[in-house]
Amino acid sequence: MKATMVYKNSQTKWIITLCLFVVLSMLVNIFYHYLNHTVFIILHTIFSLVTIFSLLVLLKNISIIILELRNSSMKLQTIFETMDMAIWYHDYKTGTLLITSGMERIYGRSIAEFYQNNDLWKESVHEDDYHVIEERLEALSIGAEVTSIYRIVKPDGEIRWIKDKGIHGFDGNGKRTEFTSIFFDITESKENEDRFSTLVEMSPDIIAVVSNYEMLYINYAGSKLIGAVSPAELVGNTVYDLLSKEDYEKIDSEFSINGAKNLRVEVQVKTLQQRIIDVELSCMPIMYAGRHAVLVVGRDITERKKSDNLIKQLAYHDTLTELPNRYSCMVHLHERLHSPAVDSLYVLFLDLDQFKRINDTRGHSTGDIILKKVANTLSLSLKDEDFVARLGGDEFVIILENANLLEVKQKANTILEAFNQPLIIKTEEFFVTPSIGISNYPADGKDQETLIKNADAAMYLAKENGKNNYQFYSHALEESGARKMMLEMELRKAIKKQELSLYYQPQFNILTEEIFGVEALLRWNHPKFGFVSPAEFIPIAEETNLIVPIGDWVIKQAAQQMRAWNKQGINDIKMSINISARQFHCSDFAEIIGEHVDKYGLNTKMLELEITESTLQNMDLSLEILHKLKAYGFNISIDDFGKGYSSLSYLKHLPIDTIKIDKTFVDDITDPVHKGSLVKAIIDMGHNMNFSVIAEGIEQKEQLEFLKHNHCVLGQGFYYSKPLPKEDIEKMLLEQVEKH
Repeated sequence: MKATMVYKNSQTKWIITLCLFVVLSMLVNIFYHYLNHTVFIILHTIFSLVTIFSLLVLLKNISIIILELRNSSMKLQTIFETMDMAIWYHDYKTGTLLITSGMERIYGRSIAEFYQNNDLWKESVHEDDYHVIEERLEALSIGAEVTSIYRIVKPDGEIRWIKDKGIHGFDGNGKRTEFTSIFFDITESKENEDRFSTLVEMSPDIIAVVSNYEMLYINYAGSKLIGAVSPAELVGNTVYDLLSKEDYEKIDSEFSINGAKNLRVEVQVKTLQQRIIDVELSCMPIMYAGRHAVLVVGRDITERKKSDNLIKQLAYHDTLTELPNRYSCMVHLHERLHSPAVDSLYVLFLDLDQFKRINDTRGHSTGDIILKKVANTLSLSLKDEDFVARLGGDEFVIILENANLLEVKQKANTILEAFNQPLIIKTEEFFVTPSIGISNYPADGKDQETLIKNADAAMYLAKENGKNNYQFYSHALEESGARKMMLEMELRKAIKKQELSLYYQPQFNILTEEIFGVEALLRWNHPKFGFVSPAEFIPIAEETNLIVPIGDWVIKQAAQQMRAWNKQGINDIKMSINISARQFHCSDFAEIIGEHVDKYGLNTKMLELEITESTLQNMDLSLEILHKLKAYGFNISIDDFGKGYSSLSYLKHLPIDTIKIDKTFVDDITDPVHKGSLVKAIIDMGHNMNFSVIAEGIEQKEQLEFLKHNHCVLGQGFYYSKPLPKEDIEKMLLEQVEKH
């Protein structure tokens, strides 16, 4: 710009110089008569030379200007030819029409065709855009400046988008003197815009542009999510009513104060229907229509949040009782143990007594209802600050913080008293009682695993002490638990190490005093612990399900022994075998024991299978198995009769042969109060129902005489003989055979 001004100033000086010397030369000629001839010639020569020189300089500069104009024209022409644009210029005064070469590239037709047919541009318009041309021509007819966007069809069928800007020129009287139309090929930008617009509109996410919290743009998905019929319903509105005050201030703070460039935030949006939804937003500052704005991209995460909350609920809470679960309990206990506010802490471990029996007899749906009621009862028995969780099954944990010993005992008694009342389910009463074990922090452990383990050990002590009570952990329990664990590990290897054996207790006919049968009893002789009491290892076997392989081993050993005795001529001695509930309820139990009998060629009439009343809790399944066993020909005996829960109405329909009177009732024979009344009732009932009746645990002559007097002719016990190894019982049996 500066160079141009210098150039123009230079030209001006030479023009002024030329004019000045022309004037001076004229003045010299005018005043010729007043000048010396010599002076005149000198002045005239100087003025002429300067004038000629100035004129030559001006002519040279004019040549340069003409050359520059030609170059500029060529450059402008080159620009026009390289750009996707064209100019249509019409001078109304002279009728001159000027069309640039860009029309050929845009329309695919030669300029000559446009000069021959001035309406060719209009005839090339796509038929769907005729209405745009009509509106354009109508606006131009009133002298307006018009910008139109429409499609044209090239001769080869290609469709291009055109932006056409029409401008009128006017003279001083307001009369139109010229018209200029500038054509731009905007196909690429239009298609990109359409693609972007399509992507935006097809997006399932919210895409919006907001400036000064005014909605400038929102796509269809966003408007639908907010509850609007169309985006137009929201454009121009503010977003204040959509966001909570807290979310609004948070976003405003990030952009206006902290200068955030890209903000990700979760907010709650209130729809036009006043429904609250959770939305995840990404916000970025942009320029939109010349204004500072924020591009907002978001998605509805309401269902995801619900799923997250559900997953969290499932992760931390028991789905049945809605109490905190094992994981939540462990996390809570860990946190409280490390809290400076906790000086002492008690863990109460609860297990429901006889809950398995309810599950087996009434089904798991009833059991689930009971667990819900138990959870509710526990919650009502505790304070708000107390913590209760369900670990799984019928096990619950209660955590009491900063309570003293007296308060813990009162709490435990409150819980026990709460279960004195029956639980009512469909007019049926269920009495459910808890056994509670209690451990203390820090005396009984300093971490959650140890505290729960020790409370669990104390709970088993409560079970052993008659259930429905509470017991505190002691280190003696730890020793007992360690022995129990060691016995479990050793019991798993006992069969392979041949540490198990069968002893046999003879069963006598009280009247003839002859042996009519033997009961096979399991014994364990451990190389380190010696003889382990069945009362100690049988419960371990049942808890760990080892009772099933051990029970199979017992049946096999008893069958082998019976075959050996048969070969020695001992054929009329009945063999009684105890069957555990777990073993009895195995789906193929009847088939397995039947295979053993077939393998050893035994007479099933001489085999008696002893089951307890508790085995019959699932009556339908038990009946099915009992009928299978009777089909094989086995005798069935109810062991420990009177200690279980059998209904007499069921008993008379069971395919059983014998009932065994439990030792505790036989002991009552010498009791000064009961005087054997229960034993007499059992004997009478058994005879009336055509069962054989055998009394076990006979230890005194007085007991024997009572049984004789009341017509119980079968019995066993230490009065006759303790359980004997096979060699000793075999000797007794052979002596009886030889005697006959």
